[in-house]
Amino acid sequence: MKPLGKAPEHLMKIRSMAKVAGADLQGAAEDGVLSQEDWARMVEKCRACDWDEGCARFLARGRLEGPVDIPEGCVNRDRLMELAATNGEEE
Repeated sequence: MKPLGKAPEHLMKIRSMAKVAGADLQGAAEDGVLSQEDWARMVEKCRACDWDEGCARFLARGRLEGPVDIPEGCVNRDRLMELAATNGEEE
């Protein structure tokens, strides 16, 4: 079993992936679309992910003209893309 990565590093990766996708995590949390439990689950999934190097390479490409689709290797891809698609719908 792969050891879990450090939570703060994966928290930053999720924030970076969300930004690339155009997802507003803070807004989703404020609107009740992203609960603390959802957020914690996303971090734990990221910490256990085997695509860590692919994620790092994707994010290392530098400033991406967004929003762009997150690669399928990301374990949080579907949730982040869903959050990006719902930006502003709860107003």
